[in-house]
Amino acid sequence: MNEAAIRSITILGGGTAGWMAATLLAKACDGQPLRIILVESEEIGIIGVGEATVPLFRLFNDRLGLDEHAFLQATMGSYKLGIEFCDWGQVGNTHFHGFGDYGEPIGGIAPHHHWLRLARSGEAAPIDDYSAPYALAQRGKFTPADPRQPRYAHAYHFDAVLYARYLRTLAESWGVTRVEGRVVDVPLDPQTGHIRALHLADGQVVDGEFFIDCTGFAAELIGKRLGAGYVDWSHWLPCDSAIAVPSARQDPPAPFTRSTALAAGWQWRIPLQHREGNGIVYASAHMSDAAAEEALLGSLGGAPLANPRRFRFTAGRREAFWQRNCVALGFASGFLEPLESTGIQLIQNGIGRLIEFFPDRHFDPRVAAEYNRVCQVEWDRIRDFIIAHYCVSQRPEPFWQAARAMDLPDTLQQKLDSWHATGKIPLLDGESYQEPSWAAILLGNGVWPQRHDPLIDALPIDMLRAHMARRREDLARMGRSAPDHRFYLARHCQAAA
Repeated sequence: MNEAAIRSITILGGGTAGWMAATLLAKACDGQPLRIILVESEEIGIIGVGEATVPLFRLFNDRLGLDEHAFLQATMGSYKLGIEFCDWGQVGNTHFHGFGDYGEPIGGIAPHHHWLRLARSGEAAPIDDYSAPYALAQRGKFTPADPRQPRYAHAYHFDAVLYARYLRTLAESWGVTRVEGRVVDVPLDPQTGHIRALHLADGQVVDGEFFIDCTGFAAELIGKRLGAGYVDWSHWLPCDSAIAVPSARQDPPAPFTRSTALAAGWQWRIPLQHREGNGIVYASAHMSDAAAEEALLGSLGGAPLANPRRFRFTAGRREAFWQRNCVALGFASGFLEPLESTGIQLIQNGIGRLIEFFPDRHFDPRVAAEYNRVCQVEWDRIRDFIIAHYCVSQRPEPFWQAARAMDLPDTLQQKLDSWHATGKIPLLDGESYQEPSWAAILLGNGVWPQRHDPLIDALPIDMLRAHMARRREDLARMGRSAPDHRFYLARHCQAAA
């Protein structure tokens, strides 16, 4: 037995981040003499905006051994094939970022180059017509991809509060102990500066050897007690406010998230089985709280089911996600607006890396340094992708003019320069989004490169035209024959009323 092995983990904060950490750590450490305690307070509310995911999330549920249909029933969930962007780039524009590509390469060259060749001669349909997830989503259809022909992937929409409750039940059945209480003091070791225990308002003392901060924007441990600095990205991502409200569902749940650009921000709509999740993200320097709330409430598909909840944030991340004997997850580690549904992805990957770099009681600083480096790279790459949605817009409002005029991170500028010159995106280490995703956003916003790959000109244009037409027809046929999303839900994972 390793005498230096960690014997106890204490998680402060529940919600999605806390209970995801508790369940996956309990699963990964099954059979080891490890105590896991989660401390949370019913007095502290949960910000339930993380209701949309990316396909990577399926691996998390698979690792826990969760049945997909049972999970969706328990969380009132639905399927997600991508994101529909409305009024981005310019008012009236609609484009789709699907969980898939535009088909197999032709002659070893990505299909968007061949589409560009046809489009410049006026012979191509919209590029979304060559996307398998769009073929389903635009028709309100859903069926899982054939594993023999994985042309697309899927993710989920779900009620984040119900998901945390679902995970809590699972975690407690695996030996995780929940403690109700509000932290009033966090004593540090005078020699190492490590957290020694959590002192709660009712007098309880919860000790631990390793701590996980899931306290949201408060960052009670990583920020207030351990002083990990914050990297402010508001000069690139100036939205600093959000309002969220659930509403009654009027239409069958769509198999995609909708994001609609506004004069100084954007609005989301997430369809669940029992309701819709709605919210607006905006820059308070360009839109008042009252105007934002009016815009949100005036565009709901059904009656609001609760009072709107408003919160402030600063886009950015921690300078260190792992500080001494504490790791931060969720909003305690940073905040990127949920434009591409990356919040839960960052939690999931943070937990996965913690398991990969799991410490012992020596807390070798080199282990924490490598964990921090990998996390920082992932955050920075996602940041660039989010910024790209803003800086290419041609909308005339002052908010969007400022987004066009700002100096960009060098890594993003490199990508855009390459795209403009070659139609290719140079991918760096730690990328979450591959070239088809960049093509979806850039072409969807009307940002065409100066040329396509010149090697494709060797293919006879008549042959290319016929090949692309067959692709489009095959996808349309698949979309028409698939079951309606609502029927698929009703058959396989209908939630109780």
